[in-house]
Amino acid sequence: MEIYKTELLMINGGGTISGTLLNSIVRGINALLDLGRSLGTAIRRIGSNSVCPI
Repeated sequence: MEIYKTELLMINGGGTISGTLLNSIVRGINALLDLGRSLGTAIRRIGSNSVCPI
């Protein structure tokens, strides 16, 4: 079966946001928030001089 150029031009699709893409965006945002929390906690602990010696 052959599909001609005029039939190929009439094919529509792929314009929506998939669940996988949305899930990866949410996971990326959560990772950035966790990184910010960790960095903020580290800065706060250094500022209050409550860092455990190594």
